[in-house]
Amino acid sequence: MFNSLQTPHSGYHWDGSRRFFEGWYYRVTLPQSGQTFAFMYSIEDPIGNQPNSGGAVQVLGPEDEYLWRTFPDVRGFWGAKERLGLGHWGKHNLEIAPQELEPSLFAAAVGEGYQATASLNQGAIHDPGSDRDCRWHYTIEPIYGWGNPRGIQQSTAGLLSSFAIFEPGWQILMASGLATGWIDWNGQRYEFRDAPAYSEKNWGRSFPQKWFWINCNQFEGEADLALTAGGGRRGVLWWMESVALICLHYRGEFYEFVPWNAAVSWRIEPWGRWEMRARNAQGEVELVGTTDLPGTPLRAPTREGLQFCCRDTMLGRLQLTLRAPRSGSLRDRAQNVILRAESNLCGLEVGGEPWEEVWENYE
Repeated sequence: MFNSLQTPHSGYHWDGSRRFFEGWYYRVTLPQSGQTFAFMYSIEDPIGNQPNSGGAVQVLGPEDEYLWRTFPDVRGFWGAKERLGLGHWGKHNLEIAPQELEPSLFAAAVGEGYQATASLNQGAIHDPGSDRDCRWHYTIEPIYGWGNPRGIQQSTAGLLSSFAIFEPGWQILMASGLATGWIDWNGQRYEFRDAPAYSEKNWGRSFPQKWFWINCNQFEGEADLALTAGGGRRGVLWWMESVALICLHYRGEFYEFVPWNAAVSWRIEPWGRWEMRARNAQGEVELVGTTDLPGTPLRAPTREGLQFCCRDTMLGRLQLTLRAPRSGSLRDRAQNVILRAESNLCGLEVGGEPWEEVWENYE
């Protein structure tokens, strides 16, 4: 990524400890076809020879279809410490240690695997059980990292996320960018230019007990808008806490509603409806995400390795309202609307322990 937009925590975090995971998420949305591709890369217990040691690729494709492939040999994985860069080789014909390759060499020499940086996402996987496959190669031009684009980029979870206090760590790497290239999904080729792109990551020794997520950077009539919101019940040293955030990049400005500067409330159903609200000195924001689709089960790291414990759709509906700070009367509040935006290509997720009731938190 351009140095001015590289976020904290872009590099690979593993310090040689025994229990560890790190995961990366790349997404590209294709407005013309109304579809989204999400690529999820992970490595667990890279020290090797552990029950859950290994890597994996998961792809959520058109109509929320799912494809995945494991790479059990941790020696095939590489990660850059000082920048965003990672990859895992499965089948290949090279006699060098896994590393970043020139894209044409990677395509010719690595039959299964991937490599990803701030400016590239490339790979190929094949599921022998279903005989389905996916190949992809696209470049990325970052627009927003995380924070004010004119300043130093921020840690998503705040300054303390540089220390081993929160489990897991979470960082949005690129809130919005433009992707150009192609994806071949089971023989159907999608070519695109300047398509909305996004990336994030998480890492640590444990995953949240429970979480939810709302993400979108493709809105009707709003080309310069990116939203990421979410919450979870996470470990903090020796206790647990429930936290959430709503953040927007909009026309060059960063609107940040986070636990240390805002009151954030939510009402999340086990599936189908996500409601969030937040207020601080920057104003007020309201989100309503909905879906009638069943969603697709995805795998996430657990104590027992990658397990189906979350559900996603990339075809969610979203309504977003951003208001200036309160000024008194209801009439003034109605006139203080900065932004109303909608999308039918919103990412929605719930995960963690089984949900049998609505999860509510009001501040």
